[in-house]
Order: sequence, then C-alpha cells, then structure tokens
Amino acid sequence: GLGGGLEVLAKIKEEFGVPVTTDVHESIQCLEAAEIVDVLQIPAFLCRQTDLLIAAGEAAAKFGGAVNVKKGQFLKPEGMLHAVTKVKAAGCDNVFVTERGTTFGYDALVVDFRSLDIMREFAPVCFDATHSVQKPGGGGNVTTGDRRFVPPLTNAAMAVGIDALFMETHPDPDNAWSDGPNMVPLHEMAALLDRALAIRAASR
Repeated sequence: GLGGGLEVLAKIKEEFGVPVTTDVHESIQCLEAAEIVDVLQIPAFLCRQTDLLIAAGEAAAKFGGAVNVKKGQFLKPEGMLHAVTKVKAAGCDNVFVTERGTTFGYDALVVDFRSLDIMREFAPVCFDATHSVQKPGGGGNVTTGDRRFVPPLTNAAMAVGIDALFMETHPDPDNAWSDGPNMVPLHEMAALLDRALAIRAASR
C-alpha cells in the first residue's frame, strides 16, 4: 500500500542521499506522499484531473517539493500549459512537464521532438526515454515495449534540449515485475548516460 511504499522510498532517500519521486493517483495521497518524496509525479493519463493537480501543487508547496506532470499520450504539447497553470495556482512554482510519447495507432507510441521546444516555452521539460518506447497493450493483457530504441531517443532529446531525463533500469529487465521490455539493463546505463551527456554538451 501507500504507507509501505513510502517507507521504502524514505529508506532509499536516507541511505543513498538522493531525491526520490513517486506517482500519485488520487488527491488524498498527495499530502502523505509529499512529506517523504521530493517530486510528486502526475501520471500521463491523469494530467487533466484538476483536483489531483491542485492537491499535488498544494502538497508540494507545503513541503518544499516539486510536481512533475507527465504529458498525456492523447494531448498536444500546448495543452500542458493548462496543467502547469493549475499547479502554480495551487502555490507550487516548482513544476515541470514530461514528454513520454504520443499515441500512434492502437498499441504504439511515437515521440514528436517538437514538443520539447514547445513545452519549454512555459515549463522545464523532462524526457521519459523508457516509457516512450512502450507498446500499450501490445502483449494482449500486458503492456510491452522495445528497449533498443531508448538510446537513440535519448540522444535525440539531448540534442534538442531538455532539463531532465527519466529512465527506468533494472539488473535483469526480462524478469522485472513491470515495464521490463522497455527498461534499460543496469550494466548499460553508464555508457548510455555518458553518451547522452556528451551530446548535451556538444549541442549547447
């Protein structure tokens, strides 16, 4: 449950000294989560839920955290300005948005890299490289993905310009409990990030 998950995140934060984030799906979860995590994340499918955006903004403002609103797969980039405005109206100026692909047919996502520039006009932008290669419902009753496209999409996002990068990793993605097909194997992360940072430096 929520309490158990937050306990795990609190231990990670204390042991490794890094900021932590988690999704919130209901308004009632925001205050409890914001007391522990540094970034409240609004899932893409909930990016237009006004009560959730306001609750997250209020909770993050109370505890000095941030709100990350993931762009809905169904939404044009300009549409995210409304979400950002709602979070700021709730008192949280530390808000950013995440690109994670756009619906392309029944079980595919594509990334329109123009959205990075468009959304940076009104908020810092994060690129979610692993969820962008998902195939929603591609496995019938489960979501699949294709991790081989994570590096090129990451490199492209770095070349265009972003403020943050989100990726899921696992020592053994094929045996992960969820999102395995789009996760980056842990042993590949260092090289992937080194290359991404080099591209970022060259494109500045």
